[in-house]
Amino acid sequence: MAVQGAAPAPRRPRAGLIARLLANPGFQSLASRLPFSRGIARRDGAALFDVVQGFVQSQVLFALIELDILRRLYTHGPQAPEALARATAIPPDRMTHLMQAGAALDLLKRRRDGRFALARRGAALLGVPGLEAMIRHHRAFYADMADPVALLRGEGETELARFWPYVFGTGGDIAPDVAERYSDLMAQSQVLVAEDVLRMIPLRGVRRLMDVGGGSGAFLRAVAQRHPRLDLQLFDLPEVMPEATRRMAEAGLSGRVDLCGGSFRDEALPTGADAISLIRVLYDHADDTVTDLLAKCHAALPPGGRLIVAEPMSGGARPERAGDVYFSFYTMAMGTGRVRSAARIAEMCRAAGFDTVTIPRAPRPYITGALSCVKAE
Repeated sequence: MAVQGAAPAPRRPRAGLIARLLANPGFQSLASRLPFSRGIARRDGAALFDVVQGFVQSQVLFALIELDILRRLYTHGPQAPEALARATAIPPDRMTHLMQAGAALDLLKRRRDGRFALARRGAALLGVPGLEAMIRHHRAFYADMADPVALLRGEGETELARFWPYVFGTGGDIAPDVAERYSDLMAQSQVLVAEDVLRMIPLRGVRRLMDVGGGSGAFLRAVAQRHPRLDLQLFDLPEVMPEATRRMAEAGLSGRVDLCGGSFRDEALPTGADAISLIRVLYDHADDTVTDLLAKCHAALPPGGRLIVAEPMSGGARPERAGDVYFSFYTMAMGTGRVRSAARIAEMCRAAGFDTVTIPRAPRPYITGALSCVKAE
């Protein structure tokens, strides 16, 4: 018989034996001392601390980019913290802290004379198209991640929802400067995406490719270089078309790419293409929007026409870091999007009437995954 007012007995842990052992402080202390287990305990501890300090690492990287430290070292060579402090209006002692942190992250390297130089990883960062712009853009994402529980509960408007208003189908309400801003970021970030997609999905046999939601045409410009005889068409919001027109003219493609302004939310897709690409489009939208878009793609294609989908993807049954951590929360902060596994996207494509789904191995899943499917003849 329970005693009235007595505290409830603690619940017995339901985790498995191994989990219960690892969660026991006494076992952890013992494991750190035993020869056969201390290496594992040390590695687990270091990995856990890396997760704990991950946000600080990201903010150190943001500071290095925002202050142009990597560019300064690339342009002027090794620099002392005092010189960089003068150039950035940062107190010298704090600049030293930043440079030490950059070296600890292998972005910089400290020389014997106390100056700092660009390390291999820092130089590689400068060589990735659009990466500096994306890191600066993280100011908005990190603001949304400051309270991840509120984000998970869907409380309040997010910074990313304000940055990417097109995902809500606001159409003509998008200001030209906003359209140009998101088009520019998409164009910069899609250079590597296009490289990997064209490596994974061959376009042999395609006569006319329509890129739906292609922004200012970064993917089509890459396709045009690889396939000079392929007819190309871009379909995106009317507000994006001026920037797309400018960028196509700069690339010498004005007469080759057919630019078509419209919203796939509100109207049918143009016909005439025997292949449609959706590059980083589906993960911006909720399931009902994706279902409707896939049905429109199916209707616009001829029998035997191909659909190409490329975007960062969840690992599904085997969670992976890029899709299930970074992109999962990024799309959540956008307000409507979500990452899906390749298997889930394939399921949605089949429901829309496509078959012969091919899912190639992604060389860089943190850049993009991809799949292709065919409209039955």
